[in-house]
Amino acid sequence: MLTGKNTNLALDEAAKLSVPPPPGAPYSVPVPGTERPGRTPVYRHWRRKEEGPLLTLDPSIATVHDFFEQSAKRIPNRRCLGHRPYDRTTQTFGPYVWQTYAELQKRRANFGVGLVTLLESVGVMGTQHGIGLWCQNRPEWQVVDLGCVSQSLYSVSIYDTLGPDTTEYIINHASLPAVCSSLNHIPTLLKLAPRCPSMKIIVSLDPLSEGTEQPGLSKKDILNAMAAEHGVQVVYIQDVEALGEASPRPYHAPKASDTVTINYTSGTTGNPKGVILTHANAVAAASASFTISRQGNNDVLISYLPLAHIFERISEQSSLWGGAAIGYFHGNVLELVDDMKLLKPTVFNSVPRLFNRFGGAIKAASVEAPGFKGTLSRHVVNQKLANINNQEPGKARNTHMLYDRIWSRKVAGALGLDNATTMVSGSAPLDPGLHQFLRVVFSNHFVQGYGLTETYAVVLAQTQGDFSAGNCGAVSIVSECCLEDVPDMEYLSTDKPHPRGELLVRSPTVFKEYYKNEAETTKSFTEDGWFKTGDIVSIDEMGRFRIVDRRKNVLKLAQGEYISPERIENVYLANLPYLGQAYVHGDSSQSNLVSIFGIQPDMFAAFLEKVLGKKIKDTDLKALGAAAAEPKVRNAVLKDLAKVGKQSKFNSYENVKGVRLMLEPFSIDNELLTPTLKLKRPQTAKMYRSLIDEMYAEIEAGGSPAKSKL
Repeated sequence: MLTGKNTNLALDEAAKLSVPPPPGAPYSVPVPGTERPGRTPVYRHWRRKEEGPLLTLDPSIATVHDFFEQSAKRIPNRRCLGHRPYDRTTQTFGPYVWQTYAELQKRRANFGVGLVTLLESVGVMGTQHGIGLWCQNRPEWQVVDLGCVSQSLYSVSIYDTLGPDTTEYIINHASLPAVCSSLNHIPTLLKLAPRCPSMKIIVSLDPLSEGTEQPGLSKKDILNAMAAEHGVQVVYIQDVEALGEASPRPYHAPKASDTVTINYTSGTTGNPKGVILTHANAVAAASASFTISRQGNNDVLISYLPLAHIFERISEQSSLWGGAAIGYFHGNVLELVDDMKLLKPTVFNSVPRLFNRFGGAIKAASVEAPGFKGTLSRHVVNQKLANINNQEPGKARNTHMLYDRIWSRKVAGALGLDNATTMVSGSAPLDPGLHQFLRVVFSNHFVQGYGLTETYAVVLAQTQGDFSAGNCGAVSIVSECCLEDVPDMEYLSTDKPHPRGELLVRSPTVFKEYYKNEAETTKSFTEDGWFKTGDIVSIDEMGRFRIVDRRKNVLKLAQGEYISPERIENVYLANLPYLGQAYVHGDSSQSNLVSIFGIQPDMFAAFLEKVLGKKIKDTDLKALGAAAAEPKVRNAVLKDLAKVGKQSKFNSYENVKGVRLMLEPFSIDNELLTPTLKLKRPQTAKMYRSLIDEMYAEIEAGGSPAKSKL
């Protein structure tokens, strides 16, 4: 029960559950009597050993509709969604402009009614229909999503960078009657309209008229003339809201078991799969999120990770339940720091690729700087690392009364993160050395977590006070986990000193099914109902889970050794800032690894000056590309890779022996990256097969200039 106007029971409960265990006690605990042949015991969060997974932090909250309405009534006048409007006169983005919780509540209610009215006008009746959402992160995304929720509809997000083929597949597979889209995607939707018979309505999230055009010459008139040929109408979002305001009807609130979204996986192989997620999944995931990162009334989240990805979606839903403010980036991730300096976020979620770039830039400006600046930086970092690595239970810390004031805060401020109290890394493993370095820099609660689309982004996360690295932490308060033997890869639950096996998950966050795909749904669960993640994990004596391999993304070299290429890639990227992308490859008929790297122009230019003794501007991409192909440069890179391998204690067969360097070998445009920037490994191997063969030929002939000098 709420005890005051501004009390949030969920946050109060989360604060209790997020308290770390006593010093030296484990973070996840095995449940006695749950062992079975071929599996470890079931592990739970240390505070949920007896009760099992939590469903919700607040018994009165069962749906996304419930928690947003609670926040809107509790703090109607607080900042909710912010964006930076574009000034055409100055051709710049201005300061943040905000909508309050009450304003969003009104807009989403009107949009929901207006959308249902439009759907009924084209013969789409009832609830639990999917509505497409195709745009970059922006306030209108939440207007649409929450508007759908208010009438028991659900959104189906389409990655902003997807090509027309995948977009067509999702629209048809989900039978979407309407797609809400930014203006730049509407021409593509109109081209797809003849092949997407379910689509009847396109809602533009951008204005369709300037108000000064001659009749019949506005974008709205022109687009609707084209759309009419295919039985489609194009309407502006504010006109949908006006329609809803003019013909009000009450909320049609969803049930906990109703679908909140079908979230399509990004499709590293084949067509994406539609993951059906419910309101109960969302509420459980948000409950867990509160114990990982604080998202209350005074917190600010910056939104830039794709909202089509479940990681960002749960981050924003948690913020809306907690009453935090969400500021959207202005659309260019290369200028994200400009947005952060204005917004000063207290919560920052990201992926290793961006943290790698941050780490490289910070090191270049601090510990690698010449003179007193470099000397002071190295002293501070070494001292704080020693404090983090303090093995005495309960004594490790990453704060320092003096050094935080004179060094850490200033370094973090250069990125706009000096107010950040919580940082979360997900999506892929974060290099342990980089993790500890950034903990020193930001002096905050910086954790690594683990989750999947199928678990609403939540399974594991590091706990307050745990300064270990290289693991994903403990079982969340809403999950329970165990490991199952993978004998063909020699991972067993009986392994010493730590059990190993495929991670199995059971949780109220686990998805319902893959949409229209019974076969894949069946394959994803054990006979007794555990979701099979496909990740190979070990559990240490403190109940922390560490990903050690992947059932699918694993290489077996000719000598019979298994290799995890993603782990090697992440280590290289974390330690060599002039590398921006990485693909490590191994043929089963070969005993060595080869690699293709994408260079980071600014850092690579400085590297080239040392290697070649001549200066190349980081803006001269043609010259950088030519230099990257020189044998002397490849040789220098291989030497650096060997040093990193030695420092990271790679086995000899894990060291890369052949290398090729390019400006941007992998991108969404060339279809080698998914919209969430995951590498499509089979497609990459196919596209660069000739280069791979070339590198292997060099190694076999002993003719590589790099090899002869190592």
